[in-house]
Amino acid sequence: MEYKNLPDLTGLATLKAVVEKGGVTEAASSLHVGQPAITKRLRALEGCYGVKLFERVGGRLQLTEAGEKVYMLAAQTLERHYDVYEDLQQLAHGMTSLRLESSSAIGEHLLPQLLLGFGEHYPHYRIISRMAYSRRIQMHIATGMVDLGLMELAPDHPDILVQKWMDDEIVLICSMNHPLARSDLLPLAELNNLSYVLRESHSSVGYTLAEALRGVGVSDLKVVMEVGSTDTIVQMLAQGKHVSFLPRFAVEERLRRGELYHLKVSGFRIQRILWIARQRSRIDHPVADAFIAHLREHI
Repeated sequence: MEYKNLPDLTGLATLKAVVEKGGVTEAASSLHVGQPAITKRLRALEGCYGVKLFERVGGRLQLTEAGEKVYMLAAQTLERHYDVYEDLQQLAHGMTSLRLESSSAIGEHLLPQLLLGFGEHYPHYRIISRMAYSRRIQMHIATGMVDLGLMELAPDHPDILVQKWMDDEIVLICSMNHPLARSDLLPLAELNNLSYVLRESHSSVGYTLAEALRGVGVSDLKVVMEVGSTDTIVQMLAQGKHVSFLPRFAVEERLRRGELYHLKVSGFRIQRILWIARQRSRIDHPVADAFIAHLREHI
């Protein structure tokens, strides 16, 4: 296979910076080079592939269809390169860091305090954390890009060891301004009469909710919007027009303070488990072991 015409990492890093920083000027500043150098690198990258990667629309650079593909390659390649660098550093200096991925709800609502507590007890260890959808976390664990995953869906990959972390429930909630706030047990048929703001259908909550609704023969909820943030959904509920299904751990404090109301439905409850996942062939990891012990002490 011929490799000599493929781009180097500098070109891919430049493309990534232009896209994510918002332009050539911003990319030049973040990479500490002049704008002519950025332009030269982009032209060289286009020469490698023989296609235009950008077009100017309304005075701004915009990725072409080919550019979108190369940008995705750049992001994945640079991320993988950094992961390998981290692996080599740990081989040279010993296991002192942990690459952790969690679902967004866990990352937003449970992880901050856990990380702070872990840092106090283990100051010599470092955790690099990111958030992703559960299916992506599973792929990253299976391919060795991540050491540990905290997931709302149990992985089903044969190379992944999964352990129970804690019990959770997906609850139907509304604000105290909603007409049903302080109501008694709702009949199951009432679910079809409500207006919903929900997490995305491909999120862990969305997947679990759809499966639970099918189990009781409920379909076609009136979903006015799907939103990628639990906190944003809670803010939208404050208007008093909509309801939502969200993880209990994410809204527990607001329920306790009386800011939200838990709408209970007759014969319908969504209980689930949060999971710890790691690759079977990489279980000899002292930082992962210490972090798992910390998780179990602070359930």
